[in-house]
Amino acid sequence: MSFPRFVSRNVSGWGLRPIEKCDVYRPEGLDPLREIVANAPQPNLIARGMGRSYGDASLNSTGAVIATDRLDLMQAFDPESGVLHCQAAVSLADIIEHFLPRGFFFPVTPGTKLISVGGAIAADVHGKNHHRSGSMSAWLKEFRLLRADGEILVCSREQNADAFWATVGGMGLTGVILDAGLQLRPVETAYMSADYDHTSNLDSLLERMAETEAHFDYAVAWIDCQSRGRSLGRGVLLCANHATRDELPLHQRRTPFAQPSKLTIGLPFTLPNIALNPVSNRIFNEGYYRSHGPKRFFPHCNKYFYPLDAVRNWNRGYGPRGVLQYQAVLPEATAREGLIELLELITSTRTLTFLPILKSLGPSSDGLLSFPLRGKTLAVDLPYTGPEVDKTVARMDAIVLRHGGRVYLAKDSRLPAESFAQMYPKLALFREIRDKLDPNQRFSSSQARRLQILGSP
Repeated sequence: MSFPRFVSRNVSGWGLRPIEKCDVYRPEGLDPLREIVANAPQPNLIARGMGRSYGDASLNSTGAVIATDRLDLMQAFDPESGVLHCQAAVSLADIIEHFLPRGFFFPVTPGTKLISVGGAIAADVHGKNHHRSGSMSAWLKEFRLLRADGEILVCSREQNADAFWATVGGMGLTGVILDAGLQLRPVETAYMSADYDHTSNLDSLLERMAETEAHFDYAVAWIDCQSRGRSLGRGVLLCANHATRDELPLHQRRTPFAQPSKLTIGLPFTLPNIALNPVSNRIFNEGYYRSHGPKRFFPHCNKYFYPLDAVRNWNRGYGPRGVLQYQAVLPEATAREGLIELLELITSTRTLTFLPILKSLGPSSDGLLSFPLRGKTLAVDLPYTGPEVDKTVARMDAIVLRHGGRVYLAKDSRLPAESFAQMYPKLALFREIRDKLDPNQRFSSSQARRLQILGSP
């Protein structure tokens, strides 16, 4: 067998910034993958799934990237327990397409289904139901991890538990996740029973979230980050449960697992920066607020969870410089005060924000670098229009740090190493376990070096 080849090409995350030239391998199976890990001439490697992390987590400008998309086989499924075994490149979209008609849904899902199982584990992803269902790790039975020395570890809460909790949320720095066993969630239909409601300001929004989260598995709020004064933080609360068959209107009850059309629209080119301006921002926010008035309805789960997946390459809409998505969590005790400071900063600097999202998070997992902690998480898309965005985001970091919060690594592309170390108190333990798994630091990434996750250079 000849040694697998690589190609050198420009690679970016979903935010389209930064863009780095990387050597990219694309192994066809386990044997070529092991050969790459053992003998590739590049000094270090990082695995890459579907490239939906926003920043530089799956970039590696001084080493190589392993594109794992061909390792995407479904391996086994037990309909009695709902446990699926699959390779790490299987996507959430694949799982939903094949198992939703059989009455099972992915239990924890972010705002896109176009991510891989391996990426979901590496980021310990969370969704609109974290306050009830936790993050990806809560539904993960086990996985197999390919180490730098070629050994394959079976990792679970009972077996190689240190490696399990270092890998969950560990951004691919402990090895290559090969496959996993996942607990799927049984559902009666493909539809959601959803309630939308307006709120007039941040306090009313937080109050409504506290009232509704005891009754809904899923809850997320859109915030108008252009509103000020007494309307600061006004928003739309979108709550839902999986609909039972009896709840559905008659026409939906006849086909409870109907699959919507796969047709999507796309942005064929990158929009110019001039399309993103305070006027378009204000029009978008006002239109969104008014078009999502109070109502109950039964959308398909794809429409509720993944509205942006219907638009191919929607990230091009943020202009040629890309988008900086900023997501931070604030502890419950300081969340209100911290959110007010963040929102006032955004409005006072007239920072463009189109899809600000607020969610409640429940207890932390045991993942050493997992993002969630009990409190409120705010995510904002910031079109990169120049250095003023960097200055605003640095001020946001200071607010988050002052309130004991942290930034989500799957969205990060610019956090300073000093701030990262303060935000993640289990970093030293992660390094200790990681050094045992990979003492020669065979696995690394541009993000890992920028944040000094593996230690000082």
